[in-house]
Amino acid sequence: MWTVLARGARVGRIPRSDVHARLASTSSASSAGPKSALTLGRAVSTLAAGAIAYGVGVAYPPTLISVLFPQPAPAPPTASSAEGLAVTERIESQIQNLPDVIALRNQPDKWYETRPHSHIPEERRVNSLTAGSLRGPGKVAVAPLVFATHDDKDVLSFVHLGRALCGHDGIIHGGLLATLMDEALARTAIMNFPNKIGVTAKLELNYKAPTMADQFVRLRTTVVKLDGRKAHVKGTVETLEGKVLVEASAIFVEPKYANMLKSSWTTTALGKRVDKSKEGVPVPQEASV
Repeated sequence: MWTVLARGARVGRIPRSDVHARLASTSSASSAGPKSALTLGRAVSTLAAGAIAYGVGVAYPPTLISVLFPQPAPAPPTASSAEGLAVTERIESQIQNLPDVIALRNQPDKWYETRPHSHIPEERRVNSLTAGSLRGPGKVAVAPLVFATHDDKDVLSFVHLGRALCGHDGIIHGGLLATLMDEALARTAIMNFPNKIGVTAKLELNYKAPTMADQFVRLRTTVVKLDGRKAHVKGTVETLEGKVLVEASAIFVEPKYANMLKSSWTTTALGKRVDKSKEGVPVPQEASV
């Protein structure tokens, strides 16, 4: 079959098969455009979705998600319950075997080990915030473990902070951290006063990162300057990996009447250096308190 095409004055005849081929070619070319556009659109959408997911991951990492939406936890067990005793025993074993603790014990010429609150009489302990009210499973389960240089200028303290010490669920309360820093800095300052008596005159803290519950932290304190009856000290709360969570500085003052209050009980409560040739480092029976 032949098809007659007319253009102007010229008339030509071409085979119908050629017409079909040209039409098919035109149809293929016209359909390629939408398919290419569709493929490009899908690629752009995929890239956009990936970019959004990455941005969300950066802005809200898994740690932040767990902070904002913590998993609920049951109330802590009582200290005298079987579960409470097991928790206390487990944490005591863990603190005794921390790598940092073992390393410090291997440097007895530089550091001495002590356990503040270990010798506080029960009648005093029950009315103490840190040695009494805050002690127990889910809180400060065991007494802090302290290592100090023999001149008492630098101190490292290790403490476990439980889930029951939170402000926002899962994050340790800032006021609790301030209390711990006040006590740690006070010990460092007071051990450098002649009469071993001192009071907090100034305490400043900078919170650098959230302190997550159910972990061991390290409190690092040091004497900056001793000026008569004043001691300038600084310190940090850190994770065991060395991440700084809180920075603190303080001034402690020895009262003018300190010599009238001087007592060996103070240094005993703070954890004085023990002559290991005469007495071993006291390890309290945590489960009993």
